[in-house]
Amino acid sequence: MQTHYQTTLKRSVTLTGIGLHKGHPARMVIRPAVADHGIWFKRTDVTSGDQLVPAAYDNVDNTTLCTRIANADGVTVSTIEHVMAALAGLGVTNALIELDGPEVPIMDGSAAPFVERIQAVGLIRQDAQRLVIRILETVSLDEGEASARLEPADRFEMDYEIDFPDAVIGQQTRSMAVVNGAFVDHLSDSRTFCRQSDVDSLRANGLALGGSLENAIVVEDDRVVNPEGFRHADECVRHKMLDAVGDLALAGAPIIGRYSGTRAGHGVTNRLIRKLFATPGAWRVEICAPEDAFGLPGACESEALGIAAE
Repeated sequence: MQTHYQTTLKRSVTLTGIGLHKGHPARMVIRPAVADHGIWFKRTDVTSGDQLVPAAYDNVDNTTLCTRIANADGVTVSTIEHVMAALAGLGVTNALIELDGPEVPIMDGSAAPFVERIQAVGLIRQDAQRLVIRILETVSLDEGEASARLEPADRFEMDYEIDFPDAVIGQQTRSMAVVNGAFVDHLSDSRTFCRQSDVDSLRANGLALGGSLENAIVVEDDRVVNPEGFRHADECVRHKMLDAVGDLALAGAPIIGRYSGTRAGHGVTNRLIRKLFATPGAWRVEICAPEDAFGLPGACESEALGIAAE
């Protein structure tokens, strides 16, 4: 059963791992939060300046291979897209995410570990109505071979297309309504990926220092280097959709509309959100009606998440 009310976790969950790009150990605690709190990150290691960074599209300051947000004091949190996708995909409205460093742990390179831990503790339905962002007019962005678009629809839908020269990836397309448990079932376990030829270059530039076959798919021409191979034949395009779910969550409320992306990365999606909000008449914030809840991400049944009234 979907809910048109706000939700938070029943209790805190802790995850530990390594930061993908800097390679440092990372500990993260996702804590429940009161109604109307939203999603905020807290850098517990910061002793000078504001520790809190709101998860908001206009706080994004870097989109090189991940999404990074920053506050006015220059405090940053990197690689937020997978945990943001997990929260959005489960319909979590309010949470405080504490980190002991600058990067969210990469875990296995997907959103599944975050989803599983949140599902294990369950959610609380809060006594506050949920808001949604309804797309009223099409807004599009074209940047070279990459493009993205938001257009009106009765639910949250996605189209995505990628095209890589590597034979093992090639051209992949997927369309789906990301509603009623679809994120958990079809996108959440798809991992980030890179080419073997790019690994040395990334590390020479101080990136992917924590990357390994344990947290990323590595491809080389016509083969997958990881012994287990792909989890899905189209895992790469599914992961790009996962990333987009996380990046769109920075809009501040679930979107009722259709997102289409072609070779679109974090930067394109973020700039599309900025263009949307800069376009009068293209969007409207509404109170989520009960019937709208079925057009949003979330678990199929309340039992799947243990949703209970506060």
